[in-house]
Amino acid sequence: MEEKKFKIVESKKTRYILPNILTIAGVCLGISSIKFSLDLNFKMAVIFITLAAILDALDGRIARMIKGTSDFGKELDSLTDFVSFGIAPAFIVYFWELNKYGKLGWAITLIYSVCCVLRLARFNLTKFKPEETWKQNYFEGVPSPIGALLILSPLVLELTEFNFSLNKNYFAPLFTLIIAVLLISKVPTYSFKNIKIKPALTVFILLGIGISFVTLMFFTFETLLAFCFLYILSIPMACFTYLNNKKAVNVDNSEDEHEDIL
Repeated sequence: MEEKKFKIVESKKTRYILPNILTIAGVCLGISSIKFSLDLNFKMAVIFITLAAILDALDGRIARMIKGTSDFGKELDSLTDFVSFGIAPAFIVYFWELNKYGKLGWAITLIYSVCCVLRLARFNLTKFKPEETWKQNYFEGVPSPIGALLILSPLVLELTEFNFSLNKNYFAPLFTLIIAVLLISKVPTYSFKNIKIKPALTVFILLGIGISFVTLMFFTFETLLAFCFLYILSIPMACFTYLNNKKAVNVDNSEDEHEDIL
């Protein structure tokens, strides 16, 4: 009789494991950030959310590169995003500032979390028609990992050495509500998924990534604040390019219709 070898997963399915490991690591980081915020260690809480966001950016790309995408991984990723970017950052902001407002602060925390879960549900149901492939370069609203970093930016500002006179008593709750609305809005934002890089620019892209990691290591909170600021500036640009692309597609479609009539 042949002995059956014990296998945790079939050899053909091993490529599915790595992306899911990164996803699970991300949810562990998100939950751990809540623990740090309970201990009032907001520096580590912000760092863990940042690491979770980096892993979230990597797991999907790695899954597509190694052809390890699956329905299970997609659902796991959505659940992880809600915990790491819908619950954890909201709790961090609550324990940092919003708890001072009593019921109102807790209501703002719940509003942000609800908006995040609605945004994720809508994202999972988003499908594009063949003629709308250009829309894959954009998200509807701010993605949840970016939203998490944005609502933490007032806290990040406090952790930097910058001396800005910002009244966090009013800014933190109002800014949290604004980001919550942007999560569920129809405002187009860049997805950075289908970026085509010319071979000649590869070295410069790698250099830029290396510099970003160096600045994150030595100037963590200043770099995060700069990233949030640049992302906010990119939103009007995304709206402009989205509308231009939409007009161009509409013009092409109208020309095709006229040709069919003739």
